[in-house]
Amino acid sequence: MNDFSANSIVLKVKALSYFRNEEKIFGPIDFMLAGGNALLVKGGNGSGKTTLLRVLSGLLKAQSGEISVEKPGNNHSDLSHSSAYLAHKPGHKAELSCLENLEYLQAIFDHADIGLIEAALIKVGLGGYEDTPAKQLSAGQNKRLGLARLLLSHSPCWLLDEPYANLDLQGIELVNRLIREQTERGGAVLLTTHGAYAAPDVPCQTLVLADGRGNS
Repeated sequence: MNDFSANSIVLKVKALSYFRNEEKIFGPIDFMLAGGNALLVKGGNGSGKTTLLRVLSGLLKAQSGEISVEKPGNNHSDLSHSSAYLAHKPGHKAELSCLENLEYLQAIFDHADIGLIEAALIKVGLGGYEDTPAKQLSAGQNKRLGLARLLLSHSPCWLLDEPYANLDLQGIELVNRLIREQTERGGAVLLTTHGAYAAPDVPCQTLVLADGRGNS
């Protein structure tokens, strides 16, 4: 697992706004997130939490505002190249086994290490499910498979959309433990919640989305 130096990545968002059919979904939003910290985005259904993460991940383009990422050596890069996005829905193939899904992920990055894959599955509580197709997993187990994909990304910035959804208490504790480990090695985490869960036990800012506007 990669170790990132403290404050190794700084995400800066300035006057970011997103509209859909001329209707404001969120914004303008301003915040800064440094390595070793987390940002908790709260808001009710329809407040724009998922849209914000999709904009940050590069899947959607905002109509106005700036997103900048500073890395060691004053290098600047697109956030999509420095982040891993865990969406609300599973991002893996239902027909493939847990092992095959993670092998496919590693192949994208021209890397294959069965040992790392097996370790990631054990870490998220899916040891023994290597050959089980994703379509046979429960909703919570599919979320755990997504967490394994997150671990294998080795990304300094995590974008997590409702990471506690479909998980039992042990699963919630797992998410908090993984977030804590990510920040302790200097990574940054941005996660959304509708407010039903407590914030992870790490240095954490809060951004509230409501009525099409973000207030930190």
